[in-house]
Amino acid sequence: MPKRKAAIAVGGVAALGAAALLLPNANASQDHDQASGAAGTAKTLKAADASNLAAQLQKALGDALAGSYYDSGKQQLVVNVVNGDKNVVVQAQKAGAAVRQVANSTAELKAAAHTLKTKATMPGTAWAVDPRTDKVVVTADSTVTGAKWDRLESTVHGLGADMATLKKSAGTFKTFVSGGDAIFSQVQGGQVRCSLGFNVTASDGSPAFLTAGHCGVAAKDWSDSQNGQPVATVDQATFPGNDFSLVKYNDAATQAPSEVNVGNGQTVQIKQAADATVGSTVFRMGSTTGLHNGQVTGLDATVNFQSETDPGGVDTVNGLIQTNVCAEAGDSGGSLFTQDGGAVGLTSGGSGDCTSGGETFFQPVTAALQATGATLGDGGNGAGAGAGDQAGAGDQAGTADPSASAGDQAGAGDQAGAGDQAGAGDQAGAGDQAGAGDQAGGDQIGGGADPSATAGDQSGAGDQAGAGDQSGAADQSGAADQSGAGAGYGSGAASGHGGSSRR
Repeated sequence: MPKRKAAIAVGGVAALGAAALLLPNANASQDHDQASGAAGTAKTLKAADASNLAAQLQKALGDALAGSYYDSGKQQLVVNVVNGDKNVVVQAQKAGAAVRQVANSTAELKAAAHTLKTKATMPGTAWAVDPRTDKVVVTADSTVTGAKWDRLESTVHGLGADMATLKKSAGTFKTFVSGGDAIFSQVQGGQVRCSLGFNVTASDGSPAFLTAGHCGVAAKDWSDSQNGQPVATVDQATFPGNDFSLVKYNDAATQAPSEVNVGNGQTVQIKQAADATVGSTVFRMGSTTGLHNGQVTGLDATVNFQSETDPGGVDTVNGLIQTNVCAEAGDSGGSLFTQDGGAVGLTSGGSGDCTSGGETFFQPVTAALQATGATLGDGGNGAGAGAGDQAGAGDQAGTADPSASAGDQAGAGDQAGAGDQAGAGDQAGAGDQAGAGDQAGGDQIGGGADPSATAGDQSGAGDQAGAGDQSGAADQSGAADQSGAGAGYGSGAASGHGGSSRR
């Protein structure tokens, strides 16, 4: 395929280029911002606009804020403030955010996370800041028992009930290799399979894509078919610590459109990178389980995976996004995105499955782009591709209407003619789409097309985990699960979806 129209072509799936889809409730405009003249009156915001406003306020007010989250029920951005700093409160309110007084500052929450790192770094543990509770939420998987559990429980209790909480996960934290638009590599001991995340342009102008770092560490050469010749080579790979890889296409003429293939011939155009906001609805695509959605539940998460190369070691990954979106083996490296076309994350790992649910963690795309020097889509690199800055005054939280130009920001609403509609589903459907509902029809991005149904069809991919599944030590990251063969969700590489996510 000398000049593939699609970067990755997986047999049996509709080709890219289909009309971009609209997400659930896309026709329900949510641009009815309330007048913000009166101090304390919070604006009604679309999720993407709330994310942009959160970034603006963080830039303007720094550690004076103790986190923020999106209240999908009220469709408002809520910011946490300690000690009632009047100047901070006034600026946040003028910008259109709801302000909440909390006890723990950003510095105190970071100190708690540092204590956990020092005393509780062991396989099967994870922690992240939840601004909704103003606490660090610590999770232990099913392998943390006996003395390990006692040690973890003692550490959490030592932080105080007002600072941290501890919960159990029924599954096991691991990386998953199989997924979105499947990509494959032959390694000693078998085959590994991952998912392509998002197509990008490398700093030297060559076409490339992002996927999970554990996939790039596991293998160097990647193919778009199970037994095909390599079509791309790893340029940079980071794991553990972070979890991203930049993989360059071998053919410089490869056309790698910035879009995600969600099945049934439908694609979502990816126009910008976006920061995650706790409480917002996100969608994940993977070659094993297809399309699912849920909510962001925590930021700056740390996950301690059992090392694939050292039986007594730990592979720790920091700065991840925590969600309740399900994922399974083979979804690693696949894309996490918003309904209005914002690239949010790359599937890293987690526990559970798409039957029982669980926790899933994602490498932020903004961090991967910054580290590799690559650009996404039309060049959007930062949170909202600079969307936050486009609001102008929003920069400094004092804007009368930070969301006013939201529709323009990075073309978020332009996507597929969705206009202001994009993001609607994000909020209106937030309650429905989050959590369990996301496994079934709730995550249908395509207005009636039921992309999630396709997901099931595409699953076969991960089933083949066997082979590459545990491709061996070299895979570190769970490359092991990378095996799978795969259906992938389709032609996708170009779609930005990518295949096996490390999950």
